[in-house]
Amino acid sequence: MKLTNAVAIVTGASRGLGAHFSEQLIERGAMVYGLARSTDALDSLREKLGEQFHPVTCDVTNEADVQAAFDRAVDEQGRLDVLINNAGYGQFGRVDELTAEEWEDQQSTNVHGVFLCTRAAVPTMKEQNAENGFGGHIVNIASVAGLVGNPSISAYNASKFAVRGFSDATMKELREDGIKVSCIYPGSTQTHFSDVAGSNIAPNPMQPEDVAATVMHVLEGPDNYLISEVVMRPLRPRG
Repeated sequence: MKLTNAVAIVTGASRGLGAHFSEQLIERGAMVYGLARSTDALDSLREKLGEQFHPVTCDVTNEADVQAAFDRAVDEQGRLDVLINNAGYGQFGRVDELTAEEWEDQQSTNVHGVFLCTRAAVPTMKEQNAENGFGGHIVNIASVAGLVGNPSISAYNASKFAVRGFSDATMKELREDGIKVSCIYPGSTQTHFSDVAGSNIAPNPMQPEDVAATVMHVLEGPDNYLISEVVMRPLRPRG
């Protein structure tokens, strides 16, 4: 896909990987609707990225919020070419010490939010496929925690394994509608995530701009070329 003049929605856009996805999409000429709960952080990013970045305050776990955000993007731009489901939340801890709220919050953001946003995007993308022969591209940001379980991250593991299964199923469901679905599994990346989750990342992690560049490569493939999964890790995580 050529990203020049493409319309993209990025969730969890206010910082971390989401901000880097937004920046690199805009560098390629796309119009980006950045969704997040923090209005102030979105407004700050707008000041940095300019008029091609449209801040949208949205809680991806809230069905009405999600539908309103997607309706706004399509109403204003007339199309939707890219969805990056990036919003995610982790709270690590031993299974007997996790609260039910911590478990539910991770499933709600990491799984239910991906479902709500995907469901909101698909009708427009199907219409585009019927008109032009190509619908769009959905990219789900999972984690290597969606491939292998580890102690003290059982709730996060469960959510990211679910994203993996959801991505595989929707990829097979939507490909004949001209809609690509790709799932990305980053390992340790230098973002704020570990501070929130209460975990320690590798001393020599990947950089978010490099992860974003890989996602841009996935998006920019030919229309009949689908990269359905990408696993990425730091080469020397311990330095």
